[in-house]
Amino acid sequence: MDGGSPQYNPNVYTYHSPHPIYAMAFSSHPSPLPRLALGSFIEEINNRVDVVTFNEETLTFKTNQSLFFDHPYPPTKLMFSPSNPSIIASSGDCLRLWNLDEDKNSVDLSSVLNNGKSTEYSAPLTSFDWNEMDPRLVGTSSIDTTCTIWDVERGVAETQMIAHDKEVYDIAWGDAGIFASVSADGSVRLFDLRDKETSSIIYESSRPDVPLMRLAWNKNDRRYMATTQMDSNKVIILDVRSPSAPVAELHKHQASVNAIAWAPQSCRHICSAGDDGQALIWDLPVNMGVGAEGIDPMLVYTAGMEINQLQWSAAHKDWIGIAFSNKVQLLKV
Repeated sequence: MDGGSPQYNPNVYTYHSPHPIYAMAFSSHPSPLPRLALGSFIEEINNRVDVVTFNEETLTFKTNQSLFFDHPYPPTKLMFSPSNPSIIASSGDCLRLWNLDEDKNSVDLSSVLNNGKSTEYSAPLTSFDWNEMDPRLVGTSSIDTTCTIWDVERGVAETQMIAHDKEVYDIAWGDAGIFASVSADGSVRLFDLRDKETSSIIYESSRPDVPLMRLAWNKNDRRYMATTQMDSNKVIILDVRSPSAPVAELHKHQASVNAIAWAPQSCRHICSAGDDGQALIWDLPVNMGVGAEGIDPMLVYTAGMEINQLQWSAAHKDWIGIAFSNKVQLLKV
């Protein structure tokens, strides 16, 4: 690691799952205990999602053996509803909504949203994002080059956008009617639901058709978003007011970056994690200029294995979750 960045030895607590873990989500509800949904990554149709709580007093994880659900194929993403802590959404072969009934100690499948032309097949969903400002809306991204906006209260597709030339790998809301997506065509596109016929390109990969894999919008300063390229050690910071050129590139990882998450309580902090087994926390300069270079992470945590997933809890802002192999570690920051 360049620049003498401090190695971080936080309070670390590890949950061991019987299955490899990929999809992971913190509940956004301000409950006393941090709660996570964890999706297995088993390369067959039979997978599952477990709901786990972490007790900050006893520093232990608790799994309710009744609050889990079987999931067809590994879920590509999980999210708790921003308005109802009892509802979890999952993506995979389609978008599903699940209802956690803690009184009955059960989980029920409440809706299956499939926009495929055939009832038997739909193009797999790579990701989705729940609109915090308008929680009836969920946007999904798919390998069929589309982004679909769902009204989950009515269970219908409100609109479908086709702007990318190749698979769409991630999607993120920036405002109630504005979202962005990244694709295998190497572009970040910005959409406004008030004008569904057009989209604008915010950024294109420096090398033609290098896929962009992940997208995260800064919820505290919506001028900024971050994206990652396939097989790249860089995190690319974009300013939506200055299309085409990144305002900063963070490249202290030693291998591919797999996940990024902005801090929920700060507009200047972002965490990234990757195949080098490191989670890096960055403190971005107040005034980022185009092409800002030489930024070092403020903290470095080493997991020792390739990190597949990263989430920063919005309800419990001191906690970052990372997933690797069959483990989830909570880091107190």
